[in-house]
Formats: sequence, structure tokens, C-alpha cells
Amino acid sequence: MKIKLNSAAIWFLALLIFAGCSSRPLPPPYPAYIAVGDLPDAYIAGLPGVRAKHLSGDPRTQRASYQIQVPSDWSFTTGASPGQSVEIYVLAGEIQLGEFTMTEGGYAFLPPGMSGLQMKSVGGALMLYFLDDADDAAVIQTPLITSSNLLNWQPLDIGISVKELRKDPGSGARTWLLNISADAILPWQRSSQMVEGYLVTGKISYSECSGDEFGTEEYSTGGYFHRPPGAIHAGPETQTVSGATWFLRTLGEEEVEIVEGCASAGGAELPIS
Repeated sequence: MKIKLNSAAIWFLALLIFAGCSSRPLPPPYPAYIAVGDLPDAYIAGLPGVRAKHLSGDPRTQRASYQIQVPSDWSFTTGASPGQSVEIYVLAGEIQLGEFTMTEGGYAFLPPGMSGLQMKSVGGALMLYFLDDADDAAVIQTPLITSSNLLNWQPLDIGISVKELRKDPGSGARTWLLNISADAILPWQRSSQMVEGYLVTGKISYSECSGDEFGTEEYSTGGYFHRPPGAIHAGPETQTVSGATWFLRTLGEEEVEIVEGCASAGGAELPIS
């Protein structure tokens, strides 16, 4: 015997099936748990010949974040317009930036007006690449080129340490490496600033809030998030077995608040930037 269902009955059955299968909380309303290697290749007009993964950005201001694979025997400029700053972090390989050679762990910040340096690679490289708009409050107005390998880890708490790559005393913009070891305990917290992060090494189970609930998933090397101000994250289920190192950045002065849990958001709508 055949049973015919009208459209209302079909929708009702679909809702029942979805309700039965969906025991996980909704994903957070912002980019999180992104495996960058799974993203499609993107074209960057300012950097011809590279393979790029577009991580995030703002089409209104042309602010953008990328992971970039630079081929062997490649040469061009840093690719920014005069009104933009450039930030680079070398994940693997070697980049020649002007007269400076940057290897794995190399970092460069080029303020607006000084971002037209020659950039080339003989053997190829994998790097993070950020374009940001000029900030009138910024104090750093000369290029900053260094290597994270020359910096010492500064302990913050049990199992948590940082390497400060850049902190602008005027705008408060900051870029740093954060290392989380197996004995670290992270409280629920939220930031007053947009924070984006890229997992440079390791694996970590990390909790992100969605409304009054949270989900905990694994970030592996090459994982990315773009967390807006006020988003609650971390918590007691956030942990790593072998350690994890994040590359993190904010565009303004950050204040971090410790909260009791996801419900601390109070139902506020999060801006997505």
C-alpha cells in the first residue's frame, strides 16, 4: 500500500527527524573551527601568482586576512595600497622582505605608507598575511621586523605563556603568540575586542558559546576563528594533550572579562565583523 503525504506532513516529518538527530548545540554565530586547508583558493590582485585562503575581512574597508602559499622563485611587492598596513607571519619556508630574510616564526608589521617593500621567495613559503586600514591612533609608524624565535616565552598563569610580537601604545592593537600546555585551566571569558586566531602548532579541544549553550570541538594545526567582541569562549572543557600555540591579533585595546558561563552573555546579539 502506498501512502501519499501532503507538503505539511513532509515538513512535519522532517522536523521530527531533525529534532531527533540534532543533540548538539548550534554552532557559534561567527567563524570558528575553520580548517583553513579546506577553504577554496582565492585570488589576490595585489599578490599575483600565490595561492591564498581567504580567512575573513570587511569588503567595505578591504580589510582582509589570508593564509598564503608562495611558490618557488616568486617575486613581487607586499601588495598593499598606500592607506593600508601589512602584517606577515611566516609559518614555513623563507621570505625575503626588503633586505631582511624571514624564516619560520618570522614576523613583520609594515605601517601605511611603508608597505611597498620588495618581497620574494626562492624556495617557497607558507605565511599569514593581513591587510588593515590606517589607524590615526597608532603610534608605530616604522616597519617592525623580528623573529618569534628570538623572543622568550613569558608565563601568564599555570600552563599559559605568551610572546608579544607587537603592541601599539596608541591604538592598543596587539599581535602575540599564546602557548597553552596540558596542565592549563582556562576560565570562561570574553573580550572587548574582535580577536582572530590561527593555530600554528598542536591540537586543542576548545569551547565556543552559542546562546546559552556551548559546543566543544577540536582545533588542529591550521585551525582558525574570527571571534567578535563579547563572544564567550574557553571554559573547563577546553584542553590540550600535547600543547597548542596560537597566533592571535586584535585591532584595539583589549579588556578580557572572566565570566561564569555562556548564560553570562545575557542574550545580547553579537556583532559579526
